[in-house]
Amino acid sequence: MFRLFTLGGAALLLAACATATPYGPATSSGGYGFSDQRIEQNRYRITFRGNSLTSRETVENSLLYRSAELTVELGYDYFIAVENDTEARTSYSSSAPPAFYGRYGYGHPFHRPYYGFPYYAYGFGWGDPYYDNYTREITRYSAVAFVAMYKGGKPADNPMAFDAREVMANLGPFVLGDPRENAGY
Repeated sequence: MFRLFTLGGAALLLAACATATPYGPATSSGGYGFSDQRIEQNRYRITFRGNSLTSRETVENSLLYRSAELTVELGYDYFIAVENDTEARTSYSSSAPPAFYGRYGYGHPFHRPYYGFPYYAYGFGWGDPYYDNYTREITRYSAVAFVAMYKGGKPADNPMAFDAREVMANLGPFVLGDPRENAGY
């Protein structure tokens, strides 16, 4: 019975982690999602962290969308990405089935008489530690940008200047999802 509860709990945990990071505020420091920190009156550090199922492109789009969203929320019209960076953190997880230890013989080992001798086997199908290992690469992306926000028209000569409302209109379907999908069109 304990095994059943353990397997059920593990399945629920895996199901909860089986989706990319949704757009929203990070739930805790170092959590997944966005966070903002005011540096000066019109300057912010904005971060977006994704889990291992969130692509680099999604993390960067979410960061850019959050920069535009915060710009509009604070009453500004455009922002300049003064500095930005995306970091990939890769780790590796290895697992192998445990070696099978048991007895050769006949009859059930818990019922007497049981005739057999102990063996300690590594081999095909029994958990050979050299051949049954499974290693998985886990990459999580996190992006950070320092943005300065301004009112008025976006300067045409600065390629790092973004019209906040235009960014929201263009990236919204990618970051938030297409509203037509949810409406049944």
